[in-house]
Amino acid sequence: MARNSSGRRVRHTDFPDNGLVAQYSGDGLLPGQSNGTGGGTISAYLLNRAKPHLPPWLGVGAAGLAGALGNWRWGDSAAAGVGLTLASVALSGATWWIGRSTSAQRRLHSAITVASGSAWVTAACLAGPTAGPLDDLYLMGGPALALSWNVRMLLRTSDTAGESGDKGLLEKVGLARAQIGAAKVEPNRVTAPVALEPGEQTNEDVTKSLARLASALDLPRNAVRYTPDPGSERRGELVIVPEDMLTDVVEWEGPSNVGGSIAEPLVLGRYDDGAPLVVWLPGDPDAGRNSTHILVAGGTGSGKGDTALNLLTEVLSRRDVIVWFSDPKMFQDFATLRPGLDWAAEGGASTEVMVAAVEAVIPARTRWLGAHGYRQWVPEAAEVQNSGEHTCRPDGTACGCAGMPFLVTWFEEAANTLRALGDDAFTGIAQEARSAGVSLIVSLQRPSYDQMSTSTRASLPSVIALGCDPRDEGFSLPDEVLAAGAHPGAWGNRRPGYCYAVSPGIPEDRYASPGRTRRFTHRAVPVMEMLATWAQRNGATADPITAGAATGIAGAVYTGRPDESGAVQPAGLRVVEEDDMNDSDGPRVDPEDAYIDPEADLPEAEAGDDAPIFGQDTGRKPKPEEARRLFAQALEEFEREGRMVVGPVDFMDWCDRNQLSRPWVSARLKEAAIDGRLEATNTTGRWRIVPALTAA
Repeated sequence: MARNSSGRRVRHTDFPDNGLVAQYSGDGLLPGQSNGTGGGTISAYLLNRAKPHLPPWLGVGAAGLAGALGNWRWGDSAAAGVGLTLASVALSGATWWIGRSTSAQRRLHSAITVASGSAWVTAACLAGPTAGPLDDLYLMGGPALALSWNVRMLLRTSDTAGESGDKGLLEKVGLARAQIGAAKVEPNRVTAPVALEPGEQTNEDVTKSLARLASALDLPRNAVRYTPDPGSERRGELVIVPEDMLTDVVEWEGPSNVGGSIAEPLVLGRYDDGAPLVVWLPGDPDAGRNSTHILVAGGTGSGKGDTALNLLTEVLSRRDVIVWFSDPKMFQDFATLRPGLDWAAEGGASTEVMVAAVEAVIPARTRWLGAHGYRQWVPEAAEVQNSGEHTCRPDGTACGCAGMPFLVTWFEEAANTLRALGDDAFTGIAQEARSAGVSLIVSLQRPSYDQMSTSTRASLPSVIALGCDPRDEGFSLPDEVLAAGAHPGAWGNRRPGYCYAVSPGIPEDRYASPGRTRRFTHRAVPVMEMLATWAQRNGATADPITAGAATGIAGAVYTGRPDESGAVQPAGLRVVEEDDMNDSDGPRVDPEDAYIDPEADLPEAEAGDDAPIFGQDTGRKPKPEEARRLFAQALEEFEREGRMVVGPVDFMDWCDRNQLSRPWVSARLKEAAIDGRLEATNTTGRWRIVPALTAA
């Protein structure tokens, strides 16, 4: 490695005709050439610069010496004259024949030089160097020929940066007839247009040669990328990044834009040339960018947790967004940020309810946006609707409706949820949510077809692909990005945080550029705590439309983001402390016995009360009227506890507690579904409770 004039390290190669690397060095010198800024005298510097141009002049001097010596030896020999003439013709012909593999200009120039020099030497040997006009021809023609070669050498050096400067390198990698245009040199990045041989080479030939090109330049495989021109099969751009700037770990120090809009870019890290790695979630009609969902994929140890924290902290720091977050790992990595979430679910039944709630809020939000004249969510939709341009009133006057913040629905470790709900659990959400101002983020290790349906995967247009098994690359990145040089399988879990980002708003030539997210350490915890507090105090809250649709599905499970005191937590989820047992206000009665009248007579004996204890179904079978009342009571009890997805297994303890027989539970479940109190889920034998306020 060496350093150029700006102090940046440059990797030299073994190819003296490599114009791309010469341009990147910034001083116009080829590998092995000195810029004269080190030690040495001025004369040494001038001699070093003049050396490449001396051979033609030495040739002129050698021709003059040969003519003088030849005349001394063969001045009076007729036979020598014949021999010298034949040798001159043979040498000129040989030069023309040998030059057939070079360019036509070089071939002609070489033949003329050899013919002129050999003719003068023959004449000088026979007649003498000073005979007639020979001395004048030597003094005028010799310097002219030498200077012509000097000019040719200067032009050839200048062309090193042009289309023909990398012929030797391209020939070594199997692209001998390709043309490389003038390169664009940026800090640690060289971009050069490539034109392939018409009818003989295609863009696919370049992608197949990237590994050999990286080997020739002594660079890692992912440091050389090729972006085909969509309008041509023989043109594209070759990108070379000589130095990997991602080796230095950058720790997270805080979000990039606290209080900004979610429509502004989310900064996750940096690319290998130092440029910021950013993504967008909402669309932008002015920029022609669509809203997007994101798949975060990476194997164990690839840095997926830090990548998720980078993205989540950026989202929570914006003023016009709310987050619904599901994590079956009980928020092991995200506990510090949990107070800033509008809805947090720990997997299982609560995640089933969240999925159903997201499906319900999509049409409600779409209806509201359409009624207010929004074709898609924009930041203005999150503000109070005080404009006649966006009103739901027929007369066109401002409606004053509360704004609708952007909604991010995040499913961490989504493989767990997909196993429970089916591989197409997110398909409907992914296909319909973008127009509703809802972004779906799915995080899992291996987005293969046996875990996620192909329809769902096709509906996730954005991906942050971290290190993985080489066999899983095709599940994470599109084929065209892999063909352009992306290779996440090369990292595995050895380079945490290294990733590729494919998303609307990112230039396509960046898709195959590796980036690295920032690392979260123990020093980040206090900053995350402050961010969660800021989100509680200043972040958006759910609008009435979104909150109403969520409550209609989840009931007491959805509470909205709690304030710093946790005041919105429903009473059904409150933990009873020991001191509560000393409360003397009112009678202390178990909730399950609250409806019993202590003054009422005991019920008469019913069928089943005297049945044998062993070998029979336990409990009695109530009458139809009592069965419906008891079952409705059970559903209300589950709803108060926040258990909105139930099945026969959930009634086992309840039946034992109420001395009721279990076989009738399945029948009651079907009856409740017909009555609209329950709704079937994607899982056989599991039912979602429809909150009482919205029951049919």
